[in-house]
Amino acid sequence: HLQQVGWRLAQFAQTIHVQFEYRGFVANSLADLDASMLELRSPETESVAVNSVFELHKLNARPGALEKVFSVIRQIRPEIVTVVEQEGNHNGPAFLDRFTESLHYYSTLFDSLEGSLVEPQDKAMSEVYLGKQICNVVACEGTDRVERHETLNQWRNRFNSAGFSPVHLGSNAFKQASMLLALFAGGDGYKVEENDGCLMLGWHTRPLIATSAWKLAAVNSVVVSH
Repeated sequence: HLQQVGWRLAQFAQTIHVQFEYRGFVANSLADLDASMLELRSPETESVAVNSVFELHKLNARPGALEKVFSVIRQIRPEIVTVVEQEGNHNGPAFLDRFTESLHYYSTLFDSLEGSLVEPQDKAMSEVYLGKQICNVVACEGTDRVERHETLNQWRNRFNSAGFSPVHLGSNAFKQASMLLALFAGGDGYKVEENDGCLMLGWHTRPLIATSAWKLAAVNSVVVSH
């Protein structure tokens, strides 16, 4: 799988004429990564970008894990940090609140699968995958409950407190996302909306996935949230 990812990235880099090298790392969690493992060159010779897709919420299950990852990101000083996370509030301590929120969230996800042009085998795999998520949200506690999704506003507070400033994704990203949605989503139920510089993918009126971008904040502009 790592080789396939590297091959696809190399192909894409070639099409846009960007010099590219790929190194793969295997870790049980993002919290197990260390800046020294990445073997980064000096900022004068390469630019660093961090892209996290559906991974950061799992760190909420381990005390201090998210803070460690933020620390590593600050050490490597990336030009940009992009984050994709589920737009759900599944990290609360009260079971009934988690159950109600997950019921509304996942019922919308299943509705979107029913309304999209998905191959039967892909749909079945998605249902199994989502079923495991639901079980984890409502049936597990402590460090076993890893599907601790949070809302975009909650992630904003976390990133601001960790010393990052938001980066507006811009109208071009919105237009590209809308175009890809029109080409591949099938049907008109999926919607892309802009939310204070971030992009939200939703099904009809319900947001499902949020994409945001961040950069290291200036030392004198860090916002501390309580």
